[in-house]
Amino acid sequence: MRLTCMFSFILLFGAAGLVVFIHLQDPEEIVHQQTPGIKHNMGFQPPRKDCISSNNHDRSLRKNAADSVATVKQSDSLHLSENMPTKLQSTDRRQSSIMFAMKDQQNSEENNSIRLHKRRRRFIIKKSPILISINSSVLNLPTLKSEDRNNSKWKKLYQIQRERKRIMRETCSKYKSNNRRIITPYHVSRIFVEDKYRVLYCEVPKAGCSNWKRVLMVLNGLASSTKDIQHNTVHYGNYLKRLDGFDHKGIYHRLNTYTKMLFIREPFEKLVSAFRDKFEHPNNYYHPVFGKAIISRYRVNATKEALRTGAGVTFKEFIQYLLDVHRPVGMDIHWDHVNRLCSPCLIDYDFVGKFESMEEDANFFLHLIGAPQNLTFPKFKDRHSNEERTTSKITKQYFAQLSPSQRQQSYDFYYMDYLMFNYSKPFEDLY
Repeated sequence: MRLTCMFSFILLFGAAGLVVFIHLQDPEEIVHQQTPGIKHNMGFQPPRKDCISSNNHDRSLRKNAADSVATVKQSDSLHLSENMPTKLQSTDRRQSSIMFAMKDQQNSEENNSIRLHKRRRRFIIKKSPILISINSSVLNLPTLKSEDRNNSKWKKLYQIQRERKRIMRETCSKYKSNNRRIITPYHVSRIFVEDKYRVLYCEVPKAGCSNWKRVLMVLNGLASSTKDIQHNTVHYGNYLKRLDGFDHKGIYHRLNTYTKMLFIREPFEKLVSAFRDKFEHPNNYYHPVFGKAIISRYRVNATKEALRTGAGVTFKEFIQYLLDVHRPVGMDIHWDHVNRLCSPCLIDYDFVGKFESMEEDANFFLHLIGAPQNLTFPKFKDRHSNEERTTSKITKQYFAQLSPSQRQQSYDFYYMDYLMFNYSKPFEDLY
């Protein structure tokens, strides 16, 4: 009798579990792929913390996991005529798909089921994958405005953009086995949104991100001048929206229609700039979190004071940490690869600027989006303003402290960024 009751209980429990499982399943909806974002007939057409942020270890782990998801075949090439109307060009471009996993609403559910459904839907919006196609072999660039075509300056900058996009896409096609991959909202978590001028900006730390956020705030009407915006307001004010803060429809709409841009910097120079900022000045996050772990692992006969505070990390110790596959503490956005921060092989960026030509590139971008003529990219340095900016000369002085083997390993570590953004080797002995 007891055995019969136990068996009946198991059957009932299994049936109840099956009902709950079926209820939680989510249908997948197919929508159109991302297409280039600039809608003007002009020049052109991828951790939650800011660029001064703290711990990104957990987010990096999640992002690494998302990067390994399976792919589907890339779409065919399609060359567009410059004389075709923009609307027709947009229509003729090959479309792939973005997949959103969202649960259908059911009006007839009981109150408890509806509450469960809503909680589940909020979870899905944050966690479920989005499928985005990049069309690596296609240069989906709109034409310059008619009044700009005879301007030699704009024509030159247009050709530079075209070449940067070509190199980036060819690199993605050659070295990335996944030309169309499933991504999650985590891949767009570093992208800031400016809705008035329809701009998506992927933040790359130590590549002018503070001043770019100032520009976006001015464009959005939050300030009249970039000079009026303090450093803490930029990074701690939460005035700018992030793309992963929208639901799937909002993410898709903006990727599909907004102008997507990022600015990058020579990898070694960016690395040295980050080291100087975080480890050569007082810092109540990087010293105790990164400094203590680095000194404990890599410094022989470290003093109690150094182990207690984490201050005084040397550049050589920092590089040892960076190259260690078993790091005592995780990666950080300030020295992570641009390829992982902005996913340029997933997201079809319309504009790729460089820190080395910041003023020219930034003001060209502002011209393209039709920004107010009195708005130009700020030149001031808002952190450690009395200290010289990190230059190629200063960068070489830091890397001269390393052995040839460490320099080579560091170059290998950032190899894809060097290749994708067409930076030359910083030392002659590198291969």
